[in-house]
Amino acid sequence: MKKKKYILSFDQEINFDLIGLCSHHNDYRLVWNINSQLGIRLVKIDSYNSFQKSGKISTLHSTYEYIDEVNRLTYFLIKNKHEGQYLIPEKTAIDYFLFLCDNTSIRLEKIVQQLKSVPSILGAYEFNPEEISSAKNITLT
Repeated sequence: MKKKKYILSFDQEINFDLIGLCSHHNDYRLVWNINSQLGIRLVKIDSYNSFQKSGKISTLHSTYEYIDEVNRLTYFLIKNKHEGQYLIPEKTAIDYFLFLCDNTSIRLEKIVQQLKSVPSILGAYEFNPEEISSAKNITLT
């Protein structure tokens, strides 16, 4: 009798919105300006540990977090490049990524417009994380 082999596979659900930021300033100065403009309080947390698909390369990216209890979402600002490795290698021109996790109440267009008025930000761009293959590897909790 031949044994049947079953393979369980599922698609990982992406539960965040993604905004790319270009800035020539250090992360702490950028965060101060974002906090002032958006009225939030991003604070530095342990660095985000990024693993490549092979699992051999690991990098620690500078990370800031703000939990918005009123709107029930979490903001993460993560630096894209650390020691020559990119968090999202498809977007090497982007310096930082702002993640809005479990967002159901904030309009991204409004935040992007507010971010464009921050003096430290040269450009703010909304991305669809479903279209970026390496974004599927990012887990934020």
